[in-house]
Amino acid sequence: MNKLIFATGNKGKLKEVKEIFENTNYEIISLYDLGEVPEIIEDGDTYEANALIKAKAIYEIHKTPVIADDSGLSVEQLNGKPGVYSARYAGENCTYADNNKKILDELKSFPTPHKAKFVCSAVFYDGKNITRAFGELRGYIISEFKGTNGFGYDPIFVPEGSSRTLAQFSSEDKNEISHRAIAFNTLKDLLG
Repeated sequence: MNKLIFATGNKGKLKEVKEIFENTNYEIISLYDLGEVPEIIEDGDTYEANALIKAKAIYEIHKTPVIADDSGLSVEQLNGKPGVYSARYAGENCTYADNNKKILDELKSFPTPHKAKFVCSAVFYDGKNITRAFGELRGYIISEFKGTNGFGYDPIFVPEGSSRTLAQFSSEDKNEISHRAIAFNTLKDLLG
């Protein structure tokens, strides 16, 4: 079994990625399993740059192959915002609800539909080799919170072709279509 550290402090992402790598020859090790979740400054200007910052930082500490991602929401009417600032869009130490409320406030003056997409850049790093994968999920933002599953912007995001928000999907169904699932399934296939 090959060990891969997943460089995230986000327990929702951890759960999703562990499910994606089930029944493979990879064991996903969380930062929580290692006893610490170090503060890593993600100051890249792209999702991929931030994913690589995390992967390299964790590799330097543990000298074990690392997978990492950066993902976020891009809203067409907001010129791609919140983008790489998705996790802290409403400010430092904000909650998911704070971020959702800020998006909804900013969209009030725009007509519907509020087209959006989730984007994920996933990387593998083993000290010398970098493998990259990308995923996106298109949909739109609704004006009220629906559902209790998932995390982040899931309660206000409806994927194309669905009438439910991602927060109304089971984790298994979400892992069939999500931007993160697409990116990490591609990465899993590239790693063999």
